Amino acid sequence: MNIMEEKKNFLGKGWSFPPVFNPQNGGVEMVKDVEDINQSLHILLSTITGERIMQPRYGCDMTEFVFEPVTTTLKTFMKDKIKMQLVVYEPRIQIEALELDDSGILEGRILIDVHYRVKSTNSRYNYVYPFYIKEATELSTS
Repeated sequence: MNIMEEKKNFLGKGWSFPPVFNPQNGGVEMVKDVEDINQSLHILLSTITGERIMQPRYGCDMTEFVFEPVTTTLKTFMKDKIKMQLVVYEPRIQIEALELDDSGILEGRILIDVHYRVKSTNSRYNYVYPFYIKEATELSTS
């Protein structure tokens, strides 16, 4: 096994999200490397703080900002909150930059763009999480 493979193995592997079960072998589909990190970021950003029983501080609850006007101050506060949770709950990465794109605010969407470096491989990636202020808006009223 070469050095790069060893470093990738350090990133680990975990269940796919959402969990998918393989009917042929009865096992759970697994993800590894950067895909595992991206799914971990998705889970962290979509979990409301207090939602996990065994980890009550896990999560990044953005719903508290739903009725606030999107100002520079609010965006700075949101960035700080997201960075803190990423530092605590995703130790495999170093945050290079974090950007909030509010160009879709009229549609109820803010894009959270996380630029990160994987510590063990020194590789750079980014992950974009769409935070929707209004959910299930495509439901028909009939």
